[in-house]
Amino acid sequence: MRWEVFFITLSGMLFSFTPGTVFGENIVTLFLCGDVMTGRGVDQILPFPSAPGIYESYVRDARDYAALAESVNGPIPIPVNFSYIWGDALAELRRIDPDVSIINLETAITASSDYWKGKGINYRMNPANTPVLTAAGIDVCTLANNHVLDWGYNGLEDTLTNLKQAEILYTGAGRSTGEAEAPAIVGIPAKWKVIVFSFGLRSSGIPTVWMASETRAGVNLLPDLSDNTVDRIKELTAPYRAEGNIIVASIHWGGNWGYKIPPSHRTFAHALIEEAGVDIIHGHSSHHVKGIEVYQGKLILYGCGDFLNDYEGIGGYEEFRGDLSLMYFAAVDPVSGDLLRLELLPMQIRRMQAKRASRRDASWLSRQLNELGKELGTGVNLREDVAMYLTWEQQ
Repeated sequence: MRWEVFFITLSGMLFSFTPGTVFGENIVTLFLCGDVMTGRGVDQILPFPSAPGIYESYVRDARDYAALAESVNGPIPIPVNFSYIWGDALAELRRIDPDVSIINLETAITASSDYWKGKGINYRMNPANTPVLTAAGIDVCTLANNHVLDWGYNGLEDTLTNLKQAEILYTGAGRSTGEAEAPAIVGIPAKWKVIVFSFGLRSSGIPTVWMASETRAGVNLLPDLSDNTVDRIKELTAPYRAEGNIIVASIHWGGNWGYKIPPSHRTFAHALIEEAGVDIIHGHSSHHVKGIEVYQGKLILYGCGDFLNDYEGIGGYEEFRGDLSLMYFAAVDPVSGDLLRLELLPMQIRRMQAKRASRRDASWLSRQLNELGKELGTGVNLREDVAMYLTWEQQ
């Protein structure tokens, strides 16, 4: 295999890309994306839908979300096969063939009927539909989010069991604090490892009562973004800070809408890199893509946007284009943990399926990322093949 990197200075920025699709040997490639929601309407189009009754203020039947998507973008061939929802993403995953694929799974995998009362939104997927995750070769599901306990503690137990049976690693939730804090560890042939931790914040909508304890199951909910919290994460990462280990901190934080990155998020992300040895910050919760930073050579994704959901046809916040998402393919030096290259593939959710975005939509996304990146020292270059490559300032 042949690894080629070109560096071009443009207005003080470092522009890096690799021709072709080969990422190279002795380089670890990660696929990252934002929230993957396979419940409710998505579950209803899969081969084994759950009972359709839900407990929302305005919608009582999950099938209504599938019907709404069809009314906007055309018929869905119900029931679909397990590969269907990934659409064009599957070809891109085969092309890049990442070493590790990481998603934030915002769905309980359970047949439990014990929904979390008063929450308003409750996502679940029938356990028989779990092959929808293995169809895309997902290695790690992060679970420290505001939906994993939508169907109660029994639903969480089922989720953990079903992921384990599917041989998919998880992190960020568990039967105790220790299990919720424990990382998912992916060994890569040769000597590299990717260590994934999952954290959640109340600002993303996670109820305080969902915090795991020594005697209660729950999620790895951070109390705040203080120095004490950084110190705790430093303790967690300490056993894994070694050459050849790439440490990922996957964080569910912030609200659903809005591009502004709170200063506290930047300070916290920088501290995790400086103090806790984190190599990649994988941020999510926002329903749309947010800005990207490269700090001391390390990748920070502040908000990856929704990758799969059943929101088609739901009005409001159209200016954020929540239907558009990105596949993030990061090439990382396993020795230093530094980012070598970031390829971003624009996607669009249509008929509950990830499709390649049009050039017009990709151009809109690239303009947004370039505008958002001004204060972060990053930009993107949009190529003829409608792929984008990150640019960043040298430090």
